[in-house]
Amino acid sequence: MRDEHGYPGCSSIVRDAVRAYKQSQAEVFLPLLHRPGEAQVDFGRAEVVVAGVRHQAALFVLTLPHSNARFGCLFPRECTETFHAGHARAFACFDGVATRISYDNSKIAVAKRTGPHERRLTRAFHRLQAPFTFAAHFGRVRQAHEKGPVENGVGYVRRNFLVPVPRGDSWDELNAHLAAACRRDFERRGGGRDRATAELLAADRAAFLPLPAEPFEARRIEPVTIKSLSLGRFDGNDYSVPTAYAYQALTATGTIDHVRCHRRGTAVAEHARCWAKGQVTFEPLHYLALLERKPGALDYARPLAGWSLPDAVACLRRRLEEADPKRGTRQYIRILRLLETYELAAVTAAVERALALAITDADAVRLLLERAREQPTASFDLTGRPQLLAVRVPPPDLAAYGALTSGKGVKR
Repeated sequence: MRDEHGYPGCSSIVRDAVRAYKQSQAEVFLPLLHRPGEAQVDFGRAEVVVAGVRHQAALFVLTLPHSNARFGCLFPRECTETFHAGHARAFACFDGVATRISYDNSKIAVAKRTGPHERRLTRAFHRLQAPFTFAAHFGRVRQAHEKGPVENGVGYVRRNFLVPVPRGDSWDELNAHLAAACRRDFERRGGGRDRATAELLAADRAAFLPLPAEPFEARRIEPVTIKSLSLGRFDGNDYSVPTAYAYQALTATGTIDHVRCHRRGTAVAEHARCWAKGQVTFEPLHYLALLERKPGALDYARPLAGWSLPDAVACLRRRLEEADPKRGTRQYIRILRLLETYELAAVTAAVERALALAITDADAVRLLLERAREQPTASFDLTGRPQLLAVRVPPPDLAAYGALTSGKGVKR
């Protein structure tokens, strides 16, 4: 200003003018009334260690602004399933459903903005809202102050309950500790209030909607196409299904813990959920039917790599292949296929019995397994049936049968 416009004043006058202008333009906020039973939801980030592995976890927080009660839980990632699970766990913790919940504009919930507060919601959000019947409110874009209590609540939970970095053997263990810390905080007095959070929480609970009669399952459902390797992709990871379903269209259901594949309502495969990306999860049993037709690939089959089986099973394989080098491997695979129906312990016991009897045949092992499962019929109990106590059944006359087996009385 001095060099280009010849301004004769000092810099302090300019700074004062700029400061006054900024103050005149600063937004003034209106104190909001927070009615009992209303809530706000948001996700944040928190560092945790699960089973020795450090994670940047998604921190779900539901805050009740009237009472200042907060509930938090940790998940590997923010997604539809964790969004659903966070709500269900919060409602269970508070033993009721908030009447109205305020959100930001997450893609999990909002398909399209149609006005300042109007939204076209996703099917996933409608599925959450339907059983709990709460009303939803969405703030304006980049206006975080509209849900200030939960914005502050995310930081409060992280600073007070997740410092130092929490460690646990599982996500469930961490969430149990976090839920207990949230409940203990209900007894706190603060924030300029003369009543504990628990006292104000009673008014929230009185306004809550009841929990639905049926439990809510947090899940995401997607169609999957099974490729030539009998793998279907869900959430960036591949999961195996039985080879009979290769090249078919199935439905995948992902929960917090599992991924299930269905065909026409019938489950055909289930795996533990993988939260990494680009991973492949195999179930060796899914490939045994194909290996029976291609036994030469047994030692090179990737789905069977690292499959730990009892020593007795490996010993039986050696005996089968020594007894019949041409068909022994296929016989061994047929024995492995018994695991499709029977538990590993039962199959192992049958294999050990076969080794003791020097049996080298898959059908004989199956017969041993079936015989072990047979249960003798228990004695018929006549308690409560007095009318049957007087019934007497004479023992059968086995003389004729004895004559036949002895050869007497048989005409030549």
